[in-house]
Amino acid sequence: MHVGALEARRWAGLVLSPGPGRGVGIRLAFVTPAGERREWDDWYGMVSRVGPHAPDFSYARIEFALDSQSSPEAGAAGGGAVDPRSRTPAESLVLEWSRREDAVALRVRMEAAGRLELIGDVPWGWEGRWERAERGLPGWRARVPGVDGGEDLEVVAAFAGGTGWRRPAEDSGGEAGWRLESGAGVAGQVAMVAAWGGKGAERLLGEADAWIDEARAEWERRRPRVPGCPELAESIADNLMWTVLIQPETGRLYTPAGRRWIFPIAGSGTGSDPPEPDDWTIFGWDTFFNALLLATVSGDLAWSTLLAGTATQYPNGNIPNWRSRRGGTPDRSQPPVGSFAALRLHRAHPDPEALAAAYPALLAWADWWVADKNGRPRREGLTPGLLAWGSDTDLVPAPGRVPPWETDATGHQRAAWESGQDDLPLWDEAAWDSRREVLAMSAVDLCSYRALDLESLSRIARVLGDGSTGERLAADYRRLAATMNRVLWSEAAGLYLDELPSGPSGRVAASNFLPLAAGIPDARQAGRMIETLRDPARFWGDWILPTVSRDDPAFRDQQYWRGSIWPPMNYLVLQGLRRYGFTALAAELARKGAEMFLADRRRTGRCRENFDARTGEGCGQRFQSWAPLFALGAVEELEAGAGP
Repeated sequence: MHVGALEARRWAGLVLSPGPGRGVGIRLAFVTPAGERREWDDWYGMVSRVGPHAPDFSYARIEFALDSQSSPEAGAAGGGAVDPRSRTPAESLVLEWSRREDAVALRVRMEAAGRLELIGDVPWGWEGRWERAERGLPGWRARVPGVDGGEDLEVVAAFAGGTGWRRPAEDSGGEAGWRLESGAGVAGQVAMVAAWGGKGAERLLGEADAWIDEARAEWERRRPRVPGCPELAESIADNLMWTVLIQPETGRLYTPAGRRWIFPIAGSGTGSDPPEPDDWTIFGWDTFFNALLLATVSGDLAWSTLLAGTATQYPNGNIPNWRSRRGGTPDRSQPPVGSFAALRLHRAHPDPEALAAAYPALLAWADWWVADKNGRPRREGLTPGLLAWGSDTDLVPAPGRVPPWETDATGHQRAAWESGQDDLPLWDEAAWDSRREVLAMSAVDLCSYRALDLESLSRIARVLGDGSTGERLAADYRRLAATMNRVLWSEAAGLYLDELPSGPSGRVAASNFLPLAAGIPDARQAGRMIETLRDPARFWGDWILPTVSRDDPAFRDQQYWRGSIWPPMNYLVLQGLRRYGFTALAAELARKGAEMFLADRRRTGRCRENFDARTGEGCGQRFQSWAPLFALGAVEELEAGAGP
């Protein structure tokens, strides 16, 4: 039985699923004294603190600031909300739940005037329904079909505080519900137990408070900790576990880029109604970084997430930019970091079966980048052997089958999306080659990702006993490294620079340091690269690393990849510094990134998508899955004994 907040919009609620396509849900709604109703995505704007959340789903806690919707930007992606420090205790809601083998207990404490509703529903149009229980304490009964003709889930609710529970006049749409009303200055609390497999929920209800308190204490006792800075491990576990969702048609647990990144279903929504969200959405490189983050708390969940990423693969080998149950990007991919993640995950949590399951998909993806397309390698750059970002125009989904923002996107924009650095200023320099369907350049970042992929995949092949393939991949790596050094290295600049038709690009991004992670430069070249990295007029400083050099005209934009600081780039450059023995510099980069991330988390309770390189202030989505990469880099430093 899967139990958890496993649907993207269900920050405040649970999903109970005994198998794919079957189950029921429980969710909260809040109605203000003025009659404003808040539910579903509204809870996103009210989250003030996520976690803790145990990886075995034995305990979870989340807090909401019920006044957050007063912020004019509260509902917008990346918008502001009321600073938790300014809230009074009378404006909050705390939700906790704990599961056992055959039951789950949920407890809600509301300290605000208004009405709280607990609603039993059926997510994703699953097979299941709610019925009123006619005996015992006020409660519901859920019927969920099973292979044996049906499986009963009995749900009982009770209340404490406030003015009491009231049964709705009529059930509607197969839902059931109860209400708790609280006046100003009066705290209301409700506990609920759902049980299955013949366990009596009514009998367990009296144990709910002690049960949840014990589960919280047990998780605090056994949760992973990093000596010297326990907040590092907590920030990873709490944020990643609150991002774990379920694919309803398969029952697989996976981790999206964030709960707000489940794309709408094309064609859904009528009139003024917004489109419905799809069942799931998986982004390529986000997912592989998420697996590394989850590895700090659960090898099983980490492998499940990584394999969910490889399962998005199209028949031609492309692991796409993103894919959902009903949509995706067959025309383009994203940075190939899957083999890098799989190799590191296998070292942390050896699982030969999982590694063997991922290997064919990773190998097919590696071959996809250079597969024949009209007589040339698919993503060949200006110089044979090098690569450029692109998009296969004939594979672009028809209008109406893509999200609104992708409608009528140009080839240049789709290629930029493939890079993962969507609006990086370096792409401004490259024209779209409509004949070859790539950016007219040889891209340092893609060549570096490709080299890292080949190297990692070669090692995986050898682990799995596929020595001949491992040698082929290693030879491909050596050829690519030699070509990068011959064509992309600029002795004058002391860096690898993008190749343009006019010559080397004059613009430099944080991703120009990725050759370090892939082991491309020799020791002398690496030293030259570090000179630029350490220059405070270009990349170093209090807030690092900006996506583009501080002396680039686009730096002042601080918009998305135009100057701001991004977790994956910091993390990958950190790997390069360690690889070449720049231990002091690596420690400083890890420390500054972690301090920036944790300071924003303490201040706002959030897990931000990116950061302003002038102030260190969090920007973008409020809860992005890969943001704790800043913390992971520092954890690795501490584990290596270098100190953050």
